[in-house]
This record gives sequence, C-alpha cells and structure tokens, in this order.
Amino acid sequence: MQPEALEALSDDIHRLGGLLGGTIRRLAGPEAFDLVEDVRGKTKELRADSSVEEARRLRDRLDQIDLPELRTLIRAFSVYFDLINLAEQQARVRALRARQREADHRPQVESPGAALQALRDRGVTADEIAEHLERALICPVFTAHPSEARRRTILEKLAAIAHELDRMERGDPVPAERARAMEAIAEEVETLWLSDTIRGTRPTIPDEVRQCLNIVEKNLLDVVPRLYRTVEASLREVYPEREWRAPAFLHFGSWIGGDRDGHPGVSPLATAEAIHLQAETLLSHYLERMDALWRRLSHSDRLMEPGKELLASIAKDAACFPELPQSPAHEPYRAKCRLISAKLRKTLEALRSVPSWTDAVRTPPPGVYFGRDELLADLRLIADDLERVGAQAAADGSIHDVIRLVEVFGVHLLTLDLRQHSGRHASALDEIFRSAGVCENYTALSPDARLDVLARELDGTRPLIPTHLDYSDATNEVVETFRMVAALLEERNPEAINKYIISSTTEPAHLLEVLLFAREARLFRPDEGISRVDIVPLFEALEPLQTASPIMEKLFSLPIYRRHLELRGQLQEVMIGYSDSNKESGFLQSAWALFRAQLDLVETGRKVGVAMQMFHGRGGAIGRGGGPANRAILAQPRGTVDGRLRITEQGEMIADRYGHPGIAERHLEQVIHAVLHTSFPYEGEQPDPAWIAVLDRLARAAYRIYRGLVYETPEFLTYFQQATPISEMADFKIGSRPARRGKSTALENLRAIPWVFSWMQCRHTLPGWYGLGGAVDEFLDEQPEALATLQDMYRRWSFWQTLIDNAQMILAKADMTIARLYADLVEDPALADAIFARISEEYRRAIDVVCRITGQSTLLEKMPILERSIQQRNPYVDPLSFIQLVLLRRLRAEDDPDEDLLVGVLESINGIASGLKNTG
Repeated sequence: MQPEALEALSDDIHRLGGLLGGTIRRLAGPEAFDLVEDVRGKTKELRADSSVEEARRLRDRLDQIDLPELRTLIRAFSVYFDLINLAEQQARVRALRARQREADHRPQVESPGAALQALRDRGVTADEIAEHLERALICPVFTAHPSEARRRTILEKLAAIAHELDRMERGDPVPAERARAMEAIAEEVETLWLSDTIRGTRPTIPDEVRQCLNIVEKNLLDVVPRLYRTVEASLREVYPEREWRAPAFLHFGSWIGGDRDGHPGVSPLATAEAIHLQAETLLSHYLERMDALWRRLSHSDRLMEPGKELLASIAKDAACFPELPQSPAHEPYRAKCRLISAKLRKTLEALRSVPSWTDAVRTPPPGVYFGRDELLADLRLIADDLERVGAQAAADGSIHDVIRLVEVFGVHLLTLDLRQHSGRHASALDEIFRSAGVCENYTALSPDARLDVLARELDGTRPLIPTHLDYSDATNEVVETFRMVAALLEERNPEAINKYIISSTTEPAHLLEVLLFAREARLFRPDEGISRVDIVPLFEALEPLQTASPIMEKLFSLPIYRRHLELRGQLQEVMIGYSDSNKESGFLQSAWALFRAQLDLVETGRKVGVAMQMFHGRGGAIGRGGGPANRAILAQPRGTVDGRLRITEQGEMIADRYGHPGIAERHLEQVIHAVLHTSFPYEGEQPDPAWIAVLDRLARAAYRIYRGLVYETPEFLTYFQQATPISEMADFKIGSRPARRGKSTALENLRAIPWVFSWMQCRHTLPGWYGLGGAVDEFLDEQPEALATLQDMYRRWSFWQTLIDNAQMILAKADMTIARLYADLVEDPALADAIFARISEEYRRAIDVVCRITGQSTLLEKMPILERSIQQRNPYVDPLSFIQLVLLRRLRAEDDPDEDLLVGVLESINGIASGLKNTG
C-alpha cells in the first residue's frame, strides 16, 4: 500500500474512532471511555512483552470489574472493529479506483483483461476464447451456513456508513457536503452504540433469505451488467479481430431454503417460500427498470418506422390486457414497455398461490413469464428494432443492461439448490419398499445389493408411491420435497431449481435413490426425454473423497444413469466438501485429498465422455477451505476447472465480498480472471511428479499427527469442550440451523462451522494449521536436503504456495499466550497442561517450517498489508479475549447464571469474530 493510501486509511480510522470515542463519553460517561483506553493500553503493553503470568494478572484485574462495565468494554471494542473493517473496506475501494485511473490502457492486475492478454501472449486464439465462453459457467452459490455473526440491523447501519464514506471520496465535495456526510456517519455510529449487537431470537429461514436478498438487490443487480460490459470491452481490446457479445457465463445460486441436511425447519413449504421471496424481489426490480426504460424510450414513429414484428407483438399483447390504458399512439417502444410491465405484474400475482403437486401436470396461466425466454424475447424485440432503425446508442444502453440481468437471473433470481443427507433417502425408501413389497429390509442389504434393487426399479415403469401418502412423517417429508420441486418447476419457473445435492455420499446407490424419487415425482421421465434435476454427490470425509472416482465409474456403467446424463447434457456435477474433511483428517490431508479426488474424477469422466463439473463447498475460515477466492481457484489441479466452476459463498463472506458494489465487482473480476487462467493450462504449470510423492508423504504424516491429538487422545474432547466457548455457542443465535447433527455430543456429530468458530474464539485457530509443522519436520529430519524442494514447490506450484500462505495467515491470528489462559478454563490442570503443551509445540513447529519454506524470518514478512492489519487489530481483539475469559469463568461457576451474563459472553463472541474477521 502506498504511503498516501496508508495515510488516508489512518485518517479514516482516526475519524471513525474519534466519533466512537465522543459517543462513548457522551452516552456511557468519561469514566467508561477512560476504562476503555486503560484496558487497551494494558493489552498493548502485554503484546509488546508477552508473558502468560502477566496475562493472568490482567485477566484477574478485569475480574474485579462488574458485569455492566465489562459489557460496556465489549461494546466499545466490538463497534470499533466494525468501524475499522469499514475503513479497510474503503481503503480497498480507494485503491481500486486509483489503479483504474492509473491503468493507462493496461489491464488491471487480476482482471479479465489481464487474463485475456496473458492467454493471447501464450497463443490462445479468439476462436478458442469464444468456444470456451460458450460452454463456461461461473456460479457463486450463497449459503446460510451460520458464520455471519452480525445482525441484519447492524449490517444495514454499517452499509449506511460505508455509503457516506464513499460519498466523501467521489468527485470533489465542498466542505458543506463533507460536513453533512460526517453528520450522517455520526448518527449511525451513535445508533450502533445504542443497538443490540446480538440476535434476541434465532433467525428464521425467510429472515436468512431476506438478508441475502438485501445484498443481492442493492449491489449485484447493478454490478452484473457493468461487469459484463467490462468483459466485452476487454475482449474487443485484446481480440479486435472479431465481433464480441459475451454469452451469459456468470450465474448465481443459493442454498437458503433448500438446504435441509440436519435442518428440521427446511420443509417443502419453506422451499416454496424461498423461491417466492426471490422471484418477488427480482420482478419488483424489473418493474422499476421497465419504468425507467419507459421514460427513456420516447422514440416517435413520426421520426422513425418501427418494424412489423414489433408492431404485431404489441397488438398481440394488447389483446391480452384490454384493461390497460391506451399507450401513446406514436411511441411504440413505450407501448411495448408498458405491456412487458403488465406481464411482470401478472407474474407477480401468480406467485401468491402455493404450488401443489397432483397426478396431472399443471401449466401457468397465459400472460405470465414462465422462465426467462419469453421475457428475453420481448426485450430483444425492442433492442433489435432500435438497432434496425439506427438508434444504436439506445440499443446498447439501458435495455442492454436489462437483457443482461434477465440472461443471468432469469425471473427467479438465484437458482436454488436442494440438499439432503443420504441417510434420509435410504430410510425413506426402506419404508416405501417394504410397503410396496419390493424389499423387506433395504437398509440391511449390501451396497451392491441396494444398487441392484434400485436399478431394477428404475428399469420398470410401475409407480411405487401412491398419490395419498400413508408413511411416517420423515418419509412423507422426503416424498413431498420432490413433489414440491416438480410443482415449482411446472407451475412457477422451470429454472428455479436444477440441483439436488446428496450429503455424505459414500456409494453409488445414494445417487440412484434420488433418481428414483425424482421419477416418482415426474422429475425424471426418460421415455419422454425429461430429466429436470442434476443429481450431485457431495464427497466430504477422507474415505469418500478417496473412493469418489470408483463410485462415479460404477454409476457411469449403468444404462439408466447414463440415460439421465444424456438428458442433462452429458454433464455430471460433483461437490467436494472442505469443512468435514478438515475436521475429520486435518488441514493438510484434507487439502491434498481434495486435490487428488478432483484429478481422479475428471479422468474418470474423460474416459466415458462425461464432462465433470466441480462444486467447491468452501467456507470463510482457512479451516473450511477459505482464503482469497482467486488464489484458491488458481491452486486447483490443472484440467479440473475447464471454464466451469461452482463455489459456495458462506456466512460472513457474503457481506465481505458482496456488501459493497465496488468490492463485489472486483471480487467477481478476480474470479473470472482465475477461471480463465486455470482453464488454459500450459506445461510449465504442471507439478513435478516428485512433488506429488512429497505431498502424499506429508499428508499421511499430518493426518497421523492430527488424528493422534483430536481423535485418539481420550482427554481431547474434554479440553475442547472446556477450553473453547463451544457450549455457550449453542445459545448464539447466529443461524437457523442447529450446531450438531442429532443430539449426540460426539465430535463426529458437531458441524464444521462451530468447530472452526470455537477454535478461532479461543485464539488457538487449530483447524487451519495443526499437523503441518510436525509432518514437515519429520520429513526434513530424514531428508534435510529436501528443504530446497519444498522451497521450489512454494515458488512454482500454486497449490503448495496457497496452502502455505493460508496457513501463515491463520497462524498469525493465533495467540498462544491468550490460548494458554483459555486452557486454564479446563477443570483438570494436568489435562490442560498436557493437551496445551502438544498444541503449542505443534504451533511452534508450524511457524518454523512456514518461515523456512517461504524464506521469511517472521510470519507475513512478505505480506506487509495483511501483517499491518493484524497488528492494528490485536490491541483491540485482545481485551475482548480477556473479558470473554472472565465471563466464561463466572458463567460456568454458577448453577443458574444470570441471563445478562450469558448475553455478555455472546456479545464477546460477536466482537472477537468482527476483530479477527473470521468466524466459521
């Protein structure tokens, strides 16, 4: 970051911090402000000269402060972090604008233009780029995984402050304009101080849908047309030898309201409501756009001659809406806009009824837009006619952007994925098969026998499931889910849902079970050439990842499954899970298993002529596959992306990446850049075969070290439950989903998000690095000369470089001095000492090997911006950790703790999450 940029960032932090300080003095009193400054100073001194005993003394001193004052401290540091995050966001926006001004016709780094120029320099032709874009797909998928700790109310207030900061950056505001902006910011800061920071009730599924839609509507619907214009301008500049109109390769998906794995609240009606809310939001936006177009397209037929096709379309539509007032006789484009708006309103009205499945297929009423094609046809009719009469500026203007929106979002907005655990399908079929006399105990059969039963049933045509259901509630819910999907696709929108994801896929039968349910609901009708939904296995744990390729190979050998694939364009999507594999096998082994599984799956598909499309289930934290998205894409095995990529955007990352339009646009540019780059691999990017052998060895060793602590040390679970706030997080109403699958407290049933979240809170950050140091140390003890190989791998192999850089980032956010104080919460001191000693020793080893591999003397030495950000935050994160320690000790000492004490703990969790900028 340039000195002037650092100065501007410091000015913003000082300005916002000053407003917060004034607010604290005014509303909490000067004594509260002095206490905040005193605690901050003490933690700053402690960080300069770290000592566990001094840390304990500070903790004990804070224990003398009463609960209201401690909660005031929590609020002060938490709001401060939210404001620092805004200042850093504004610095990113400022840097983006500066680079754009200074570009001087050179494409910006990590932009689509930069990728295209690099490909042209490597000899990739315009025809190859065009062919690639025609089949390309980039699809971020928003999930409601509970790792966004902030309330929607808080996010909206922070967005308002960001808007005012932006206003002061644009143009050259006069002093009065800057003063008004500062007044607005001061009002929002004051309101932040006086607002509850944690949720009083757990959000409902509609709440989560609306929170996501709030970001999409405010930012993405403006960003996407602009982004496509940037891509097309880059294509024309780099490949001027052909005309360009980029196909709609960018789409967006959602799991919110469709992900029912372990979530009892996601019913068929909840799925229908999610579809409804999305469509309602988008259609209302389109109506605003059409109103703007109506005002703009005032072209008169006295000055140009409209085409016969346009006039015929107007006459046909007008006959369907006789109640509409007469359009201006001489303004044909306005007339057509008014009729499109009438159709959009009728489509909105049709959303009011709840779809229901029956034996007979229903069709939508006339005049309703059923899918994107009819709306696109109407819009393109206007654009083409404008171009025909020579009104090129209008044809390329606002209507072009509306067409882009419809190409990307259809009339549904985000394509909803459905997800369910494989065990739910098997148990439902067990009951259905028993009732139908097919099989007495389906779940007791061997995997091969289950596959044979399913293949026989799918080869036949008899219905298994009666119209009126008489099964258990659990089985009925599975059947009704498929029927609701069929009703939504037949009555509402054929594009609203097109993926069904199976969690914990471990055998081929798990995919055929879904195909059988799809057939029973009319979603799979092979004789009619219909298969409406992609069936997507999710391979999560280590063994399923290692056996994913044989599972798919067996499926590809089945004629009925190949028929399904033929009807889905010979495309098989496979989802790979970063979260559960990390929790089960550790950071390094998980990353390597995911890498190898992708290579094997793509090769399996290539052999039989099936295109394999990867869906990456990544989280925000390093322990769940997080890190910079563009670097993560570049680190994928060559040949596994090939222009098609789906990737989850989870929890806090949605607001972080899409909450500001400038950052959303830049993020998507970087993703497009990375996908283009990795889709055209060249020989120099392939890893040396010797490196593969090195990673095989390191991954095995890291797995052994990780499992030795986490799963094979009986006392570890006690340490985890007592040294982290995992128990208290059950009351943290961060999302609608329960923290565990089922009621068991076993580690296997704990979801990956609270697992990572709790280790971040207690400053261990263990899931992002444990096992790496020991594995590399063992390797180098036997082969000291191999250090040069690991360093060469870091310089030349994106996968290894990204893995090491992600590890050093999360290691830098750990703090073993504070972590030791969390270990003090463990009731058995000997147990605490033993487990913590192993963790801290592995932490030391991990830092040592990262620095040796990267050639640094300290972590982040070559990443000064990130290093500075973490250093700036530590004096403010540390007080929250000390306060949380005090409150946890008080809370756990009481049989019937005061509600305010629990709220204080939850507020501290929220504040630490904001400070570390990682939750789950």
